[in-house]
Amino acid sequence: MAPRSSTSKPPAPLTDSVEAADDGGSRTLRRGLQLLDAVLQSGREGLRVVDLCRSAGLERATVYRLLATLLESGYVAPRGRFRYVAGPRLAQLQTLPPSPSDFAARLQPVLARVSKACGDAAFAIVREGAASHCIARQVGTHPVQMLVIQVGTRQPLGVGAAGLALLAALPEEDAAAVIAANAPALGRYGGMTPERMEILVRATRERGWAVIGNHATEGVLAVGMAVAGRDGLPAAAISVASTMERMPRARQQLIVRWMKEALSGLLPEGL
Repeated sequence: MAPRSSTSKPPAPLTDSVEAADDGGSRTLRRGLQLLDAVLQSGREGLRVVDLCRSAGLERATVYRLLATLLESGYVAPRGRFRYVAGPRLAQLQTLPPSPSDFAARLQPVLARVSKACGDAAFAIVREGAASHCIARQVGTHPVQMLVIQVGTRQPLGVGAAGLALLAALPEEDAAAVIAANAPALGRYGGMTPERMEILVRATRERGWAVIGNHATEGVLAVGMAVAGRDGLPAAAISVASTMERMPRARQQLIVRWMKEALSGLLPEGL
């Protein structure tokens, strides 16, 4: 007896099933984003479900299903009984602090102006815990450039002039915690000690700007200044480094003046 032929189709390959699931997920995401765009474009007045259906080109059942997820996650919020507006989660995203790359872009023109005025290399750093992170650098025009650090360099906060300025701008408890955390590593920077760092911090606060030499790099002296963010809190710091011979007291003060002028002219509202 001949075997009975089967009319059933073979199961779809696993890859086809995965691709179909991906397509479905992508379609749902795309529809959710269309709905969110419509809500955002409506402003403070918001939209009704019927308006969302029309704006996003979606059916009512789909809009209700997507709205439930957006409401639960905080991306959409109800306004009154029938309208929907942008939710608190979107407001949080809009107020995220700037990234180091944002700070670098804003500080680069400041460094360029300061470096052009003095002829020496200028640097910008931000704080990362107990460390400083160089985010921007501008090479000057003087034949001898003290390129003591490069973009990406991390070192204990305070061993360089910019880091010292930022460290001194922190609240006393925060600065003390940073010094304590860095204590085991400070000796590698010209014999720096926690006690010496505390003295430098106090002097920087009294002076209003930082100066340090022969620690991070032998034979180099640098001056630094903290840069406030738009909230008034210290957000970054800039510095200029040169040879000890090019940095007498009078020139230090002149460079500090150029720093202040560049910051007030280019970043009048803070970083």
